[in-house]
Amino acid sequence: MTNPLLATWSTPFGLAPFSEISDDDFAPALDAALTAHNAQIAAIAENPDAPSFANVIEALETPCVALEQVLSVFFTVAGADSNPAREALQRAFSPKLAAHFSAITANKALYARVKDVWDQRDGLYLTDEQARVLMLTHRGFVRGGAALEGAEDTRMQEIKSRLATLGTNFTQNLLADERDWFMELSEDDLEGLPDFVIAAARAAGEEKGAAGPVVTLARSIITPFLQFSPRRDLRKTAFEAWAARGANGGETDNRAIAAEILSLREERAKLLGYASFAAYKLETEMAETPEAVRGLLMDVWTPAKAQADQDAEHLTKMMQDDGINGPLEPWDWRYYAEKRRAQEHDLDEAELKPYLQLDRMIEASFDCANRLFGLEFARLDVPLYHPDCRAWEVTRGGEHVAVFIGDYFARGSKRSGAWCSAMRSQAKFPDMQAPIVINVCNFAKGAPALLSWDDARTLFHEFGHALHQMLSDVTYESISGTSVARDFVELPSQLYEHWLEVPEVLQKFATHAETGEAMPQDLLQRVLGAATYDMGFQTVEYVASALVDLAFHDGPAPADPMAKQAAVLDEIGMPAAITMRHATPHFAHVFAGDGYSSGYYSYMWSEVMDADAFEAFEEAGGAFDPDRARALETHILSTGGSVDPKELYTNFRGRLPGVDALLKGRGLAAG
Repeated sequence: MTNPLLATWSTPFGLAPFSEISDDDFAPALDAALTAHNAQIAAIAENPDAPSFANVIEALETPCVALEQVLSVFFTVAGADSNPAREALQRAFSPKLAAHFSAITANKALYARVKDVWDQRDGLYLTDEQARVLMLTHRGFVRGGAALEGAEDTRMQEIKSRLATLGTNFTQNLLADERDWFMELSEDDLEGLPDFVIAAARAAGEEKGAAGPVVTLARSIITPFLQFSPRRDLRKTAFEAWAARGANGGETDNRAIAAEILSLREERAKLLGYASFAAYKLETEMAETPEAVRGLLMDVWTPAKAQADQDAEHLTKMMQDDGINGPLEPWDWRYYAEKRRAQEHDLDEAELKPYLQLDRMIEASFDCANRLFGLEFARLDVPLYHPDCRAWEVTRGGEHVAVFIGDYFARGSKRSGAWCSAMRSQAKFPDMQAPIVINVCNFAKGAPALLSWDDARTLFHEFGHALHQMLSDVTYESISGTSVARDFVELPSQLYEHWLEVPEVLQKFATHAETGEAMPQDLLQRVLGAATYDMGFQTVEYVASALVDLAFHDGPAPADPMAKQAAVLDEIGMPAAITMRHATPHFAHVFAGDGYSSGYYSYMWSEVMDADAFEAFEEAGGAFDPDRARALETHILSTGGSVDPKELYTNFRGRLPGVDALLKGRGLAAG
């Protein structure tokens, strides 16, 4: 029988036939796909015809369908619905895939043909998009080590393979720590917790097979527990488990892995002639240099720390009023910050959460996309990889645009966090190809599922990434959708979060789970009035993580990353009661792969733009101004990586932004 991963998929919209695929299919399918891709690459490298854009660059842009099908399915389920078999496969596949793609970059005959096309570029009469693809292809080969020879070439391939293995190990260790730890709660331990926290704890207990409710390390459970539990001893136990992920000793400890990754990255950069890995990585980003990144982060750090220090004094006084002496601790902050928010804004999560139903927030994100871009969403009844998943066909003017898949609930088989990926990217070459886009989140289950304000923002954030994929309108897959500079990719996602705070959106979709009534006007005003509440804390924990990431990569790799982390935090004066959002042993953004390495700052870089971009809507007449929406799609969402991001943003806004709009939006501006 034909392996379903290698067959031509005659399913609706070309979706993967998940119900026909077993774990036993992946390994033989990957071997066959790699063989097919190797033959395709060899044909390009050994083509006797003179190198041309068509027979080199477009030939490289022609997808190996078998390989795309295998990898799209495997990496989807490996991240969102893992099991021991898939984890073993991932450990085996990582070095194999690294070796495969490294061999392409290292193929001297292929690089010679790419360079030949590059050298004759001025006489080829390429379109702007073709010229961009040629530049990016040539640059990718050079930065991948194509020009290296002999021992240096060999060592580069070894480094890439080892980094792939280490990244997989880091991810799986973190998943194991998150999956294996939970804290059982007695009925007495539930005292003081809102109903939605108790319901989530009971659901988590059922999933873990426990006798009763439990706290897990899923953010959607542990965060509200830290906010609401009056039991300081239980908060301490839960927080310390959360903070210790990846640093518990034994087989799942990530500290030595992090050190080796940093050392190998430095060696890789120096083989290519760069002073540091940060210099190598940032060369192709909007920021361009470590100095520019550090400048932005410190511009934000100073007012954020001042605000956090003031808040810490207030929360310490509240704690002392409860009869607790000693310093405010990290497991105290969220609890007293929540109590303070209830006092100062007459707002608490328990009052707000019934109005943030998951299904209604999904509808809200769709409705905004309809009003801005004319997109319509219709549910699809198709097999997917897990019963929690749901799918929609996305159309505009009756024409098919994309398939969107949502996988929203936390479970032990899913890695933490939230992400967007394309199981198939938009392209017009060699054939028209509509995207299949997936959002993966980790919300607590419930009947109905209720979100925190932060959860709702996450939903809008990831859907902003999805829009970037779905509205892409380029010729070549390599520059489609979110294939842009790392510090530009978060612009569409963070910008879309702003529509959650538009009053008319909340008035329509924030309806009570039991009564169906719209959010009362006074609650709406209190929600929006508290939008920047505790922003000192949120900004400090993020910027500290970004500064540590930058310090890891800007200079010699630290032999002891934990000591380096401590030194950086001491130097910037990290408040004692706040921890990094992602400490080194569980900093998956940085160590699970190269994506955000030396690039965690990019959320803040993009936020400078998203704050300024939303101001453009407000200045033009409102959040749904049609001209601004058209400009956003034309200049940013549809263009992928076909144009330099600075040019894209300037085309949309008329200028590049400053940090002022960001500080104002976070409530950190002076005065």
